Amino acid sequence: MIHISEEDFRALRAHGEETYPHECCGVLLGKNEPGVGNRVSLIVRAGNTRTDSAHNRYNIAPQELVKIQRQARGLGFDIVGFYHSHPDHPAQWSQTDFAEAHWMGCSYIITSVEKGKAVLTNSFLLTGTSEENKAFQDEDVVVETPQQELISKERGEA
Repeated sequence: MIHISEEDFRALRAHGEETYPHECCGVLLGKNEPGVGNRVSLIVRAGNTRTDSAHNRYNIAPQELVKIQRQARGLGFDIVGFYHSHPDHPAQWSQTDFAEAHWMGCSYIITSVEKGKAVLTNSFLLTGTSEENKAFQDEDVVVETPQQELISKERGEA
């Protein structure tokens, strides 16, 4: 299960609409909480370095990813996932998405963007301990409104 604020959820979907007909991409910073799942505290937009097929592929430059990882550490967060869009394709992982997913325990959020409008957002948790036994599992996306976040904080869950 991944928890994300309504504001961040809307922002990553808007990012997909802005880059249409190309894929957008970004990084999800936060913490993995036992019994809760990945909780996103901040999303960071990244540049899609794919110029040969940006309409159906994305890549985050290693230098940019290292910079984002340093930013996360400086804020006391971890990289808990990645997001990207699928212009005019379903919000389901592709074989390329799977082949290029290497961050075990991270959530991979995909938003389908049809004719420039974000339609559906799904998330997949990359499980396993190695490339040989990794797998994507469907995971629920819990979009937290400011009221829900306040309740969670009062319960000591956030």
